[in-house]
Amino acid sequence: MNQRLLARTFVELADNLVADFDLMDFLRLLTDRCVGMLDASAAGVLLADQDGRLRVMAASDEEVHLLELFQVQNDEGPCLTCFRTGTPVIVPDLTREIDRWPRFVTAAHRSGFGAVQALPLRLREETVGALNLFCAAPGPFDPAATLVAQALADVATISLLQQRTAQRSTVLNEQLQTALNSRVLIEQAKGKLAERQGIDMEQAFSALRAYARSHNRLLADVARAFIDGTEPLAWDGRPEE
Repeated sequence: MNQRLLARTFVELADNLVADFDLMDFLRLLTDRCVGMLDASAAGVLLADQDGRLRVMAASDEEVHLLELFQVQNDEGPCLTCFRTGTPVIVPDLTREIDRWPRFVTAAHRSGFGAVQALPLRLREETVGALNLFCAAPGPFDPAATLVAQALADVATISLLQQRTAQRSTVLNEQLQTALNSRVLIEQAKGKLAERQGIDMEQAFSALRAYARSHNRLLADVARAFIDGTEPLAWDGRPEE
């Protein structure tokens, strides 16, 4: 494990007390670093909205994004169990859980995943969501990597909850609702850019994200401007830094 990158990640996840804090970029950073550092094949984050319903907020790739949506839409899977119990759900071999989550296990295998662990985004008695880590092949998870993943989830939870300090009863729910609206804009912009440039959805997201960062803009603002045509955006084929 890259210790310097791990330390930097903890700092980035904790550094949320800034005026231009971007929740969508924050959550995507969490999934990307879990994949990059912890040998996970893919990762996703689900957060509860103001009505307590889980929503897919970030995913490391489109395949796992669709799988997370499937999980929520069918009300079945490890992430939902994790969120409802507030405890980790670790499944080294999904085939052994076919009776427990028949539709999810089938969909996960179809997407190329054989193992999963869901870790709660929880602080004391409050659970705001869950972090899912997927592996292509069945097999035991490295306990040390699981501890690191839970630590990342804990820091992310503290950062999310800290955002509502000024108005404890409303800020987080309002922020999550705003993030849900932002997610819709970003998905629309990804589709439009992918079609226009002849690239895939991941490349389109990378282009939007890189443009937003290089111009110190929020992802949602860039997406909205691109959708309504007030700001052109061309993908130059270079990977995101």
